[in-house]
Amino acid sequence: MSLDRVKLEYQLGGQFFDDHKVKEIASLILQLDLRWQDFVLHSVLSIARTQPEIALLFSRKAAMALRALGHDGCEDWLQLAINACFEEGPQVAIDLLNNLDQYILQQRQRSRGLELTDVRGVLQYFMHGLDGRKMSIEGSKDCLTDSETLRLPFAIDHFSVKQDNFACYKAIAVHQWAQCWYGTWHAETIDQIPRKAPMLQTFHYLETLRLNACIARDYPGLARQMKVFQEQTPEIWKAVEKELARPEASVTDSIRLSHEWWDKPRPAPFLFQGKIDPVRVQQKLKSRLETQAQQLRRALGRIAAEQQESPGDDFDHPQSADSRNRFEFKLLSDSEFEFLLDGNPVTIDSATRSLTRSILQDRGNLPENYLDISASDYQFNNVNAITPGDEVSVQVSAQRVFTYDEWDYERNAHREDWCRLREIELKPDYQSDFVRQTLVKYRGHLKSLRRSFEALREEYRILKKQPDGENPDLDAQVEAICDVRSGMEMTSRLYRKAQRIERNIAVIFMIDMSGSTKGWINVAQREALVLLAEAMQTLDDRYAIYGFSGTTRKRCDIYRVKTFDENFSPEVHARIAAIKPQDYTRMGVAIRHLSHQLDQIKAKTKLLVTLSDGKPDDYDSYSGKYGIEDTRMALLEARQRGIHPFCITIDEQARDYLPHMFGGSSYVLIDDINKLPYRISEIYRGLTR
Repeated sequence: MSLDRVKLEYQLGGQFFDDHKVKEIASLILQLDLRWQDFVLHSVLSIARTQPEIALLFSRKAAMALRALGHDGCEDWLQLAINACFEEGPQVAIDLLNNLDQYILQQRQRSRGLELTDVRGVLQYFMHGLDGRKMSIEGSKDCLTDSETLRLPFAIDHFSVKQDNFACYKAIAVHQWAQCWYGTWHAETIDQIPRKAPMLQTFHYLETLRLNACIARDYPGLARQMKVFQEQTPEIWKAVEKELARPEASVTDSIRLSHEWWDKPRPAPFLFQGKIDPVRVQQKLKSRLETQAQQLRRALGRIAAEQQESPGDDFDHPQSADSRNRFEFKLLSDSEFEFLLDGNPVTIDSATRSLTRSILQDRGNLPENYLDISASDYQFNNVNAITPGDEVSVQVSAQRVFTYDEWDYERNAHREDWCRLREIELKPDYQSDFVRQTLVKYRGHLKSLRRSFEALREEYRILKKQPDGENPDLDAQVEAICDVRSGMEMTSRLYRKAQRIERNIAVIFMIDMSGSTKGWINVAQREALVLLAEAMQTLDDRYAIYGFSGTTRKRCDIYRVKTFDENFSPEVHARIAAIKPQDYTRMGVAIRHLSHQLDQIKAKTKLLVTLSDGKPDDYDSYSGKYGIEDTRMALLEARQRGIHPFCITIDEQARDYLPHMFGGSSYVLIDDINKLPYRISEIYRGLTR
């Protein structure tokens, strides 16, 4: 049954609209399908209390929105406009409602297409399964790589089926990876790549043909999937395609042929081909090669010093590597190699192995000067030393050195003074604009986040049975009446009073800076810290931020990002921007050190919040059950000090070990790293209520 017009106009009348607009809205609502009339009327009345102009505009657009989007889609559209009104102003909401056609088109594209934010996590895991340097993924209007980052479209809707759009994403990513893996950006030949169109465009097409052949040889399954996005090679180019498909063909053949074929008509680019920018890659390559050479020398210097050290050495005395130590490098196959020290094979850690693979990928060999440890500034157990993967600059003068016990579950006892820990202050990266970019990226979320934290600051608790207060306490009054009737004296505590909760909280955020956080995990961690720190400016809670990593028990590192005494200043902004992946995850010693830091703070509630992507692990025997049991013991020791540990992790296997370490209710698993910036503040609110 339709709405009664008289009652409808009565509900719409009053202070919200004049008579003319009341009749217009009533007429529009009565023209709607019966199942939608109540929804539109309720929405109009709700909005009109604060924004009558928006309510009127919605009534005019509702019929079209309901036909195109359905009830749920129309409700989402209206909610988006309301949020825009409160966050950005009424005019933004009015523009959104007026541009309904554009919104409907975007929704239809989104329903069949894919956004990078929806598939980036899956793509990142897929790309990490391929050979070569681990590369991060970012959205970009131009599809290209700088040899360290894969830049993919923000959204793809070329096809009506989402699976096809995802396959297109994968093809673009694989093609950019192939440029790095199959030698397009080789250090010895990058200078020879033409820089000007149309020769550069011809080179790009020829190199795409060669890379397609390389992928087909090594990854036939991927090649079949990418074949869908390839046009038939024109007859004039088939001879060239055959030449570039030879197993021995290299980028030099593409360069040579680009000089011969640049004036020939080229076919349309492949759908996954994107663009190339040799100048950008060369700049990145030059910087990377210089850094990696120093990192490898330092790593080899550390290995040489470790080979010299005997178990009984007192590691309080620095010991430099013997200048007679000589390293050799042997390439056993395309992907296998070994290092020899004075003619004997030595074991290298995974960080050094990954570093070596990256150098081989760029250069094809390992130059002799990379093996010269005399050119390294490494000194074993010198607190100023930096190991491979250390992309973070440190304030040498700001280091402090500590020793801590470690729990050996097999002996059921602590190893006394077993771990050596350096506390290092990160050197701020003032060149980075990371914090500002994060605040711009999440500006909408940040507003609601600040409001929720302000509500937390103003939180009250109700005190019952008070001698005075704002409201009567019904329970207390009932008890008082019962007391009087039983002959007892009536109490005067008959009121309820709201008392503001005094917050006396100190929290340390312990950030995993192990090598496994490289790429999008590191970015999400830093974004989460920025949002949390920005929102916490509204609270009086004291907080500090420290990173942790290290290699073996004798080189455990804690990085000071923000201490309790510092404000969220531009210097802290720059330190957060400087957080980069380092080595391994020796978690127990970091927990003991930061628990000691918290122990020095006077606070009613003390929290140690760990943000990690995996379980405890290190280059030596600190892995598996040993690392888990030591971390568990460190957490028990923290609880004995009155500290409440909590862990936020993205490790899908976390349920296998975190309940044993932290307890069943003292951790949370986030299944998508992209949700981390949104979830970490929500988790903090839950912990401190």
